[in-house]
Amino acid sequence: MVDSRQQTGGDPIMPNDLRSFWMPFTANARFKRDPRLIESADGVHMQTPDGLRLLDSTAGLWCVMAGHGRKEIADAVHRQIGRLDFAPAFQIGHAGPFRLAEELAARAPGELNHAFFTNSGSEAVDTAIKMAIAWHRLRGDGARRMIIGRNRAYHGVNIGGISAAGIGANRRQFGSLMHGVDHLGHTHDLQSQAFSHGQPAMGAEKADDLLALVELHGDENIAAVIIEPVAGATGVLVPPEGYLERLRDLCTEHGILLIFDEVVTGFGRLGKAFAADYFGVEPDMITLAKGITNGTVPMGAVLAASSIYETFVDSSSDSVEFFHGYTYSGHPVACAAALATLDIYKREDLFARASTLAPHFEQSIHRFDRHRGVADVRNIGLMGAMQFDPPVAGRKSQAAIVQATCYERGLFTRAVGDSLVFSPPLTITQEQIDEIFDTVESVISET
Repeated sequence: MVDSRQQTGGDPIMPNDLRSFWMPFTANARFKRDPRLIESADGVHMQTPDGLRLLDSTAGLWCVMAGHGRKEIADAVHRQIGRLDFAPAFQIGHAGPFRLAEELAARAPGELNHAFFTNSGSEAVDTAIKMAIAWHRLRGDGARRMIIGRNRAYHGVNIGGISAAGIGANRRQFGSLMHGVDHLGHTHDLQSQAFSHGQPAMGAEKADDLLALVELHGDENIAAVIIEPVAGATGVLVPPEGYLERLRDLCTEHGILLIFDEVVTGFGRLGKAFAADYFGVEPDMITLAKGITNGTVPMGAVLAASSIYETFVDSSSDSVEFFHGYTYSGHPVACAAALATLDIYKREDLFARASTLAPHFEQSIHRFDRHRGVADVRNIGLMGAMQFDPPVAGRKSQAAIVQATCYERGLFTRAVGDSLVFSPPLTITQEQIDEIFDTVESVISET
């Protein structure tokens, strides 16, 4: 067994009692009967306190794009804390967020030239929703308050995001938290799209769901449509060819803002800086988080078009334009981590690396096409999902069983309902991609 203390350079801080921490999105009682803890991480691996080394096939939680343990980011954070640990962003500034916003604007498509900083993807989504509603009011369209989301979408867990999202389990305990929300249908169709390589050829017409909602509610009442270009949390649902283009055209035609939630797809997951670049579709806003700091320090952002920003600023007469913000918006340490992360992406050309690896990833995951018990395989860029047949009543899902067995064999993956999802760090090698799917194949053959 590996001495984990030697790996981390000192004694790990281990808890005496697991009960005090109320874990998020976790069956707490079950976890605390059989806990699984991570002690350290480096490159594309994580390690448990007892020395089990895990190949990370999910980049943590979709966020560790440049791999774990990047010294450049740690050094930047250390320097920043020593120089300026905190500064408020209300009515005073420091260099960090201005530099970071400039870097993001340089990488963003089209006219998305302005960044508003938050602490998470959830906060970024609620910020974008408020921004959309306020923008219409400033332009004299105060009736435009409705937000259109999509079924099987995840937009974080704050009030606006959970209302616009379309995951029933995330909503049932709380009811309808935000009024004036409706939903498009999702784009996944097992009958016509199963085992598609990249974008399905069929399904662009699903964007016309928006026309039915315009007919029902009136476009004069709709502020924005928010969607994930590729839905991540519900199993990597890839948009059909032409779908996003059609949705963009409909939003423009009816004066509706289009928001891309790129918390998962931003920063190279599809081989481009943003999914908007990959698909060639420019939204009015993009929400970001996760990869913005390589998962090291909590941070989120909204990228907004110049026309949105200028409407707020031009209406202000030197007063506060947007009554919104957070104590930690543009936090000095988060900005330092983000700037160091962007430098790694650029220096190592990681987005192009992801694009180069994508065909091998596609070939590897699609070896499970038509495999017994596998209902679908989906992929785009360096993200994919393997969907299993629904379980027999009373039994655990096959995805959960495979995930647990893979963990025991040194592979960290993630089960989402009936699917296993994969989103490895962009620093993964072809050999490690093979290792991921060799392990999955051996486990499936046994279970």
